[in-house]
Amino acid sequence: MKNNSQNSAKNSKEGAPLTHKEIMVVLSGLMTGMLLAALDQTIVSTALKNIVEDFNGLNHYTWVVTAYLLTSTASTPLYGKISDLYGRRPVFQFAIITFLIGSLLAGASQNMTQLIFTRALQGLGAGGLMALTFVIIGDIVSPRERGKYQGYFGAVWGLSSVAGPLLGGFFSDNASIWGISGWRWIFYINLPFGIVALIITSAVLHIPKVKREHKIDYLGALLLVLAVSAILLAVSVYGPEDGWSSSNTLLAFGLGFVLALLFIWQEGRATEPILPLRLFKNHTFSLTSTLGFIIGAGMFGAIVMLPLYLQVVKGNSATEAGLKLIPLMLGIVSMSIFSGKRISATGKYKIFPIIGSAVMSFGLLLMSTMNEDTSFATLSIYAILVGAGLGLSMQTIVIALQNAVDFKDMGVATSSNTFFRSLGGAFGTAIFGTIFSNRITHYLQENFAALQSRNAGALTGFDSSKLEAITTNTSIIQTLPPAIQESVLHSFAQTFHIVFLTAVPVTVLGFLLAFLLREKPLQSSAAHSAARAEASGEAVG
Repeated sequence: MKNNSQNSAKNSKEGAPLTHKEIMVVLSGLMTGMLLAALDQTIVSTALKNIVEDFNGLNHYTWVVTAYLLTSTASTPLYGKISDLYGRRPVFQFAIITFLIGSLLAGASQNMTQLIFTRALQGLGAGGLMALTFVIIGDIVSPRERGKYQGYFGAVWGLSSVAGPLLGGFFSDNASIWGISGWRWIFYINLPFGIVALIITSAVLHIPKVKREHKIDYLGALLLVLAVSAILLAVSVYGPEDGWSSSNTLLAFGLGFVLALLFIWQEGRATEPILPLRLFKNHTFSLTSTLGFIIGAGMFGAIVMLPLYLQVVKGNSATEAGLKLIPLMLGIVSMSIFSGKRISATGKYKIFPIIGSAVMSFGLLLMSTMNEDTSFATLSIYAILVGAGLGLSMQTIVIALQNAVDFKDMGVATSSNTFFRSLGGAFGTAIFGTIFSNRITHYLQENFAALQSRNAGALTGFDSSKLEAITTNTSIIQTLPPAIQESVLHSFAQTFHIVFLTAVPVTVLGFLLAFLLREKPLQSSAAHSAARAEASGEAVG
């Protein structure tokens, strides 16, 4: 490990490319850090039921997720800029330490208020882990070689999409593990992985820092965080809970819009803006930001709604639903690695987001046909298609972006792409969730009316107040008489039809936009090393 560290430092200082072995060692630390953040987006959902029961905090249920989402999304572009100024390794390690402190405190929380605050702290660290992983790979590997390495990060996403619900279900199904409440382990499990990531990055991550005077745009950073927070509150909390036309929702949207305008104004006048507006003049930056937003919406729509379908319509436990997401993971992993290797071999990348968004759209269209009788074999084929589409698209647009911007903008451009993808995920989850809530109420009423006209005796003695309760507590379904249960499950199946069908036009838009991507020759290792040396102030003459 010491030799690897010395070689990495030596190569970095000389501007020479790292060897494959050295890159893989660095990659192991980055992947561990990214896995922490990716897991925490999926592991908590299956344990939330037990957590709110422990704390009697059902009224603050959504805030456990939203607090993490707010800080991780809002901080993402800040990490890119700050790492451009102060260096990648110290900022990345700050993100790991912040995430670990948040995890430790979240596991030790004694009430909902403490948990919400510590989840926000976790999110602050996660924003850096998600953004800087791709930035650092962009620093040490040339665009031409980057594909075969970034494919591994697609594998991390695939693993987290399955391992998260699976681990969350396992821990929450156990009342106590080693004398500690089972659900608390969803936070404590982060600690050993985070420590490993710290050790590896300390030993091998030696990237030269850009040598120039710097000035942080504190006002721009504040306006960005406040604008994103207001908009996410509107789409994730107030809109779904109070209605999209409620005063709280409209006020949050209005405040977010005004703050966003102030942020744009500030970035236009700042000496070193957090998000330089000149980047939007770059065709590839603007297009990949839009594609990232669309892919984020489609990805989170599938990852959130598919386990819900398995648990509600098919009656699977949280653990079983996690296991049945393996086909989705296989699609993401296999196509991430395949597309990455093909990009490195051929230097061509435009075709992959085109094919990927088309395959993902087709998979979502097929998912809209699922009902209460759909077999797991059929569902697996649909899930593989959606996963394959994500695997072909997600990492490729990052490669295209990094290849199209100057080395000095690598950090802020890459983290901005992650930011737009996270924002798309937040919007997608909120919108699909709202559609789900509206449609399930409609179909339950419609199908109960049809059941009454067809077989009035089936509803004899049924408490109609349970109709509304079903939409908030699906465990009631198992206690219903067979005829009513069948009608309820059919209502949920119809609702999922609409939700998945709604996602299709979003991903089709991504398919059409992918054709506009301009394929620029990928930079070679020698050219990349020269650009890195120049940005570090080490180029000669």
